[in-house]
Amino acid sequence: MVQMKPAFPILLAASLAALPIAAQVKITPGPEKIAIEIDGKPFGDFYVAGKDITKPYLWPLRAATGTYVTRAWPMEDVEEEKAIVRKDHPHQRGMWFAIEKLNGVDFWNNDPSYTEPPKRGRVVLDKLGAVKSGEKSGSLTATFNWTDTAGHKILTETRTMTFYSEPGRRTIDVDITLTAVEKATIEDSKDSGFAIRLRPVLQEDHGTGHIVNADGLTTEKEAWGKPSNWCDDSGEINGEKVGVAILDNPANPGHPVRWHVRAYGLFGANPFGQSVFGNDRTAPKSNITLEPGQKLRYRYRVIIHPGDVKTADIAAAWDKYSSGK
Repeated sequence: MVQMKPAFPILLAASLAALPIAAQVKITPGPEKIAIEIDGKPFGDFYVAGKDITKPYLWPLRAATGTYVTRAWPMEDVEEEKAIVRKDHPHQRGMWFAIEKLNGVDFWNNDPSYTEPPKRGRVVLDKLGAVKSGEKSGSLTATFNWTDTAGHKILTETRTMTFYSEPGRRTIDVDITLTAVEKATIEDSKDSGFAIRLRPVLQEDHGTGHIVNADGLTTEKEAWGKPSNWCDDSGEINGEKVGVAILDNPANPGHPVRWHVRAYGLFGANPFGQSVFGNDRTAPKSNITLEPGQKLRYRYRVIIHPGDVKTADIAAAWDKYSSGK
């Protein structure tokens, strides 16, 4: 008598073959952070809530190879960083957006470890919106309340971040809309805007980092405070040549943005600083006042690329971005 083989393995194989291809950008929300995975590898986590979260931040940021490009501390202590630099600016975590002087409240220098008297605000998660995974891209949307120490709401923020699956590089589009709840004044200040704290080995002063902007200005000395369409920092991590570029959307208020780029690893675009970056301290300040219900929208593209600014052709990436692609 011939023994019939069970049909289950065949049926299972057929059913698996019929399943859709898994998303290349997978976004998984949790109660305090949202995990982003690209091409089957972790990219980073968007931290949105928790007792130590005074403003949302994305950390770490990784190249397509898996190499991380953002500083680990204060989230983690790693030997590499202990050997390179001293610990500083614990409020600079991963990738973030903040304002130093909003109605007299500081949302930039607001690390939970700070105990000094100054008014330090909090950016608090209100709700998580649409979360979409996809084959070529994925996105998440969240709404935050910008509150003072008493919990009084000054602004609301809606942020959408879109992540792309691309060969050899990682690209993020960030879209932020601020809406005034009450009359809100954003003062001209140095420590504001959209920023990334780079891995120490990518620093200009103690590492391999090389800063260059769209106009060919290099180093902190030349590029700091100067307006430009984009800025890039590239270097070498354990033999791997890698860089990070931030592109300022041409529709942003005050474009081209001024760059708060430091040799110690701060890499930021500050649309809220004008006179503070100039040599003429008598120049008029660029304070912005919003009436209740008024909005400000800021968009940026971040590209983590192999090689330097030329081999990655960031100039061509800017042309593509500025044309709306």
